[in-house]
Order: sequence, then C-alpha cells, then structure tokens
Amino acid sequence: MKMDFKFYNTASRNVEVFKPNEEGKVAMYTCGPTVYHFAHIGNIRTYIMQDALIKSLEYAGYDVKRVMNITDVGHLSSDADTGEDKMVAGAKREHKTVMEIAKFYTDAFFKDFDAVGNKRPDVVEPATNCIPEFIHMVEVLLEKGYAYVAGGNVYFDTSKLQDYYVFSSSVEKEALEVGVRDDVEEDTNKKNKTDFVLWFTKSKFEDQALKWDSPWGVGYPGWHIECSCISMKHLGEYMDIHCGGVDNIFPHHTNEVAQSEAYLGHKWCNYWFHSNHLNDQSGKMSKSKGAILTVSVLQEKGYDPLVYRFFCLQSHYRKPLVFSWENLDNTVQAYNKLVKRVAELKAEGAVDEAVKAEFENKFCEAVANDLNTSMAITILYDALKADTNDATKLALVESFDRVLSLDLIGHAKALNEAGSNVDAELEAFINDAIARRAEAKKAKDFATADAIRDELLAKGVEIKDTREGVVWHLV
Repeated sequence: MKMDFKFYNTASRNVEVFKPNEEGKVAMYTCGPTVYHFAHIGNIRTYIMQDALIKSLEYAGYDVKRVMNITDVGHLSSDADTGEDKMVAGAKREHKTVMEIAKFYTDAFFKDFDAVGNKRPDVVEPATNCIPEFIHMVEVLLEKGYAYVAGGNVYFDTSKLQDYYVFSSSVEKEALEVGVRDDVEEDTNKKNKTDFVLWFTKSKFEDQALKWDSPWGVGYPGWHIECSCISMKHLGEYMDIHCGGVDNIFPHHTNEVAQSEAYLGHKWCNYWFHSNHLNDQSGKMSKSKGAILTVSVLQEKGYDPLVYRFFCLQSHYRKPLVFSWENLDNTVQAYNKLVKRVAELKAEGAVDEAVKAEFENKFCEAVANDLNTSMAITILYDALKADTNDATKLALVESFDRVLSLDLIGHAKALNEAGSNVDAELEAFINDAIARRAEAKKAKDFATADAIRDELLAKGVEIKDTREGVVWHLV
C-alpha cells in the first residue's frame, strides 16, 4: 500500500514528504553503540523508534537497507576530542582487553536490542574493520585542502565551509559560536575552535590500546569519521535517511556532514531522523549517573521487554519521555488487557477484506504521518472494537504487529494455552502476597498494600476485595 510518507527532517527543521534517491528503496544509516558499557533503556528507546520507522516504511511499501556501526575505537569521553578513549576506560575499569570489552558489550547490546522486538540491521560493521577506508578519506580531505596536520594529528578545517552549523537555526548558531569561543578545553593545534580530529597520532594519553600505521604515523581514527566511511562503504555516495538520538546532532552529525560532503563534493544525506531523550525524575538518563537501568534489568525485575517497547510506542519519538516504575506498571496493565482481548478472539469465519483494507489504510496513514505510533495503537484498539468478525480482527492484529512488534498473537496463544491453570510456584507467590497485603492493611500501611497489588499486577495477576475475601484472576 504505497502512500506519501512524511517525518520531521532535522536538516530542514520541517516535516517533509520523504522522497528517496531511488524509487521504492531506502538507504538508511543508524549510529550504533560505543561498546564500552551497557546500553541503558534510554539508548534502547532510540533504537525502538528507529525500528518502528523502518517497519513503517516497509509497511508503506518501501524496501529498506539499514547499516549500523559498532564504535570500538576512537570515541573520547568528550565529543570535543578531549579526554580518554571510552573503550580504554572500559578496559581499565574491568581489567580486560579492549577487544574483550567490545565483544562483551556488543553481545549485551544485541541481547537487549533483540528482546524489545527490534529487527537486526542488514549490515553491522565495527569501526576497527574499516581502518583503510578511514585513512583513504583523510588522504582525500588533505588533498582537497579541507584538512591539515598539526602536532602530529590530522584535523578537519571547518573554516573552509560556507556553513558548518548545518542543523542549527540562526539563533542556535550564534549560541553555539559563543559556546565554542568560551570553551575552557583548548587544543592549541587547532586553527579554529570548531575543527575536529580525523586521525590521532598524538594525544594527552599514550596508552591507546589500538593503533595502526598511517601516512601520519602510528595512531587511530577520530570518532566522527567512522560513520561517514562505513555508510559510504555499504550504501554508496548518496544516503536517504541518517538516524540517531538528539544528542548526536552536535557535534557528531554536524561533523559527519562536514567531512562527507567535503570528501564527496556533493550533498550526502537528504533526511535526518532524531529521537528525543528518555528522562527519569532527575533528568536525562546517562551512564555517568552510576547504576545503569537496562532492558535485562527490567527482565530480572519481572517485566516483559515488549512492555517497555509498548511504553515507548505510546509516546511520540520527538518528545522527551519520562520513565518511572509507576508508568511502567500502568503499561503492564494495559498490555496484559490488550493480550487478553486478543486471546478472546476466535479464528472463525472468513476475513472481511474490505474492512481489513480500510483499517490498514488508517494504520498506514498514522505511521506515515511523522511516525505517529500512539495513533497507530489507537487504531489497533478501534479495530478490536469494530463491528466485524474475529477472523478479520485477528488478521488486523497480525498486520499491525508487522510494525508494532508486540507479539500480541504469540502472547495471546500462550495465555490461552495456560488457561486458568496456575503452576504451584505462582500460586504460592500469589497466596503469600495476599497474606502480606492483609497484614499491611491491618497495620494501616496502605502504601505497602498498594505496592503489593502492583507487584501482583506486574506478574499478570489482578486482585479484588469482595465481601467473601480477596479473589484473583490472571489478566
């Protein structure tokens, strides 16, 4: 079902109708993780929304090829080319080699990435695989006069560009320029404060674990160059959509555009898709805050990772999303009720193709309108309430789940197979929780009583106080 697909393009600061370079095909690149630590659930939100974009484009009739990098070298602790390499810091922290750290956290990343229903990229390329490509791009930028060697390092010269701040409004550009001029970190090798490193051979630390021979001496690539080279290696000189989080816009994506278009001599990428932050009560989620909340931790606490996906899809990707355990528990209830509703449907009769097509068009219009996943979920609920037979409703659930990826049919089947039978372990847990709640209520500790009710709900058990006592059922 081919229809116009539009979303917010960070480069133009407008919602635009998407027009690929090649009819019906999408060349997409998404910034992958720096594998020095676990990916927290804020990182995973970005990948959930990118996955929804890809599946929505496919639902609308496009053939999408997606490439993702794995940063295993060159990403310093400051985006301004200062500080320590994050991979080296991770290796020191855990007394392992950089490659051991990279392998462990790459595996951990994809475990969580898969658990929330994401489709793996067509190409996943570690930065350390592409050293020859990085060196070649630096050589070309030097030949063209866009780069220079100073203090042993190779820098990109931003003064050679007509407009370096390509993603910023005039007000933002002025603020950024002031911020750069007032930057307390100063690399005296740079001609301009906004210049950035393409290749390091000298730095304030000498214990860089991974180094390669280059025309400028033994060293390693800067962070920004890897995305440009890896995307061109697999997608060619013209890219349709580049994805990332809003924190990638400056300086990472700004620098990518600078070096890529200087290297190519033409426009590189037409559309830029950025997802907003996941916040907790104290602000943006960050690895620097200490304990890292991951999808695996949610699982350990008894939450289905697809509930977290459902939580993310109910919000717009361009809005900050606030995480709290209360919000997640509310999502558990909504998801369990949705699964129960699907489980009640009987696969009987013929699918009404006219009704199915009508709802599929509504669903496609929602996701094709700046990826309005919350509206798409509303249309799912509308379909379940529609005046049509169960076979049609089941067909629509299956159709919509190509984008939503909530495994509603699978979970409904499991619920039906379980029936009303409860294993002894769960029954013992339920009875113990009900007893603990009764004690808490007797002591007028209503906060604990409510917490126990929520604990049961998280396990898919709903309780009700009646004159005959507490009754419970699976939801």
